Amino acid sequence: MSRRPPAWQVIALVVVIAFVLDWFIQRPDAPARELNAQIEARASEALRAYPYPFRVLRVENGTAVMSTPRNVDVPAFRFLAVIHPDIDVRDRHDPAFVAAQARLAAAQSEARAIVEAAPGIRAVRWELDRHWLAAHGIEVPDRP
Repeated sequence: MSRRPPAWQVIALVVVIAFVLDWFIQRPDAPARELNAQIEARASEALRAYPYPFRVLRVENGTAVMSTPRNVDVPAFRFLAVIHPDIDVRDRHDPAFVAAQARLAAAQSEARAIVEAAPGIRAVRWELDRHWLAAHGIEVPDRP
């Protein structure tokens, strides 16, 4: 006579399998891991301290696909409002907002420059980091 495992064990197993599968799907490929190691090794203190981790997601035919917290669907002010809740991001002329935008641009540019300097990389393409944004309460519209 066979016994079925309790329902909680089945649910726990499904959750564990889902996490492992998600990890394998999102895990960067070997070239991306190497480029991410280069970003970590060559980053300035400002880039290391920046609240968003610019990373290479994958490499496709000499193009490094990098994560970004902003694009036309998620303007910089929405991202900056999360990492700098003390700044009034509605006032585009607020010196604090202008400085925060400049730090974001500098961090993103530095990460890109490190990756572009790597052998075999001809270009960088940015991909919106939907996971990070969702984890920080920023809704991202679906695109067809």
